[in-house]
Amino acid sequence: MSTPLLTALPAVRESADPADFRSAMAALAAPVTVVTCYDELGAPRGMTVSAACSLSLDPPLFLLCLDRRAGSHDALVNAPFFCVHVLGPGDEDLAMRFAGPADRRFAGAPLRPGPAPAPALAAGLRLTCEQYAVRDGGDHSILIGRVTEVDAPLGAGGGLVWHQRAFTS
Repeated sequence: MSTPLLTALPAVRESADPADFRSAMAALAAPVTVVTCYDELGAPRGMTVSAACSLSLDPPLFLLCLDRRAGSHDALVNAPFFCVHVLGPGDEDLAMRFAGPADRRFAGAPLRPGPAPAPALAAGLRLTCEQYAVRDGGDHSILIGRVTEVDAPLGAGGGLVWHQRAFTS
């Protein structure tokens, strides 16, 4: 009767090195979106988000991952409604504007006229969402919205992505 050969398993790290993980994620192309809302005082708030994807068709759900350190984080996770703008080629300046200083994001921003439950930019494909859930995601919050309206103006099909730390389409 033979005894099974026991081999030592390699040691497993608790977590990957953050710099290695960040470099690996740069290889993953991500859509570029701007998410907007009104805060509790009615002021427009928003930020650029590249961790975004569809989640469910029934009900229609969309998912965003928001850095907890971002200035607009709290307003977005507490807003009853928000808009996701899926940007396309030519919207790079808008993406950079909403990634920059918060006090300059809406100054001169192209807004669509008319009432909306959240600021509606005149750029990209827009998803209007009602907050569905917020979940913990480590140093990010996972914001899930139930899509209540899709606005896809002619020629606004998205397609701007962030890949290898640069915009491409």
